[in-house]
Amino acid sequence: MDLGLKGKVAVVTGGSRGLGYYSARSLAGEGARLAICARGAEGLEAAAESLRALGAEVLAVQCDIAAADGANTLLDAVRDRYGALDILVNNVGGNRRGQFEETSDQDWLDIIELNVLAGFRASRGAIPMMRERGGGSIVFVSSVFGREKGGPGLSIYNTTKSALISAAGIMALELAKDGIRVNCVAPGSIRFEGGSWDKRVKADPDGMRAFVRANLPLGRFGRAEEVGDVVTFLASERASLITGACIAVDGAQGRSLV
Repeated sequence: MDLGLKGKVAVVTGGSRGLGYYSARSLAGEGARLAICARGAEGLEAAAESLRALGAEVLAVQCDIAAADGANTLLDAVRDRYGALDILVNNVGGNRRGQFEETSDQDWLDIIELNVLAGFRASRGAIPMMRERGGGSIVFVSSVFGREKGGPGLSIYNTTKSALISAAGIMALELAKDGIRVNCVAPGSIRFEGGSWDKRVKADPDGMRAFVRANLPLGRFGRAEEVGDVVTFLASERASLITGACIAVDGAQGRSLV
């Protein structure tokens, strides 16, 4: 299926590995021109070279997207290189586990900055650029645990991932008149090389087999490319009536009714 993305300009934050990299890879497969960012120069350039080997045009911007000026650094570079922006994938995120009673203000502030404000700042900067193009698509990477309770130790993660879904819904209403669609994907347990689930499988294979049997109806972890392909679909005109939605990509791991 041709998703009509050839020549579109797509920004993917945290695009050097994991879900960000595979989202960028999927977009590249549809002919999009890419901009990816990450903090680490070595991993960023390795990812960019891998994408270029697939024939993609790639701008690699080293920056800390969670810093107050990170989004401006990224989007200024995109405007200088491409002069336009059609797609923004807000992928950057992280976690800090801990019992709620033991979490500090700084714990909360750090992860809110990373999981929430980074994407909000990038979106605010992207909206005027998308208006210039007559529309666009913003996709937030949330989580199955943004849709339902994630369990003890995940108060910060749960709260921040839920915030993305809530804000995206309001943004979709506000930006519909501009032709800008805003959606979320909610991945379940996704295993990729070097990721947290990959590390757990290698450290405790028996425990992880039990986890899969108890929690993953398809009998396996998800793959990063399965998330990336949904991101790409949502970014395309094939999803032209989808806005304000949160699409679960979890193999029925989640138990939410909506």
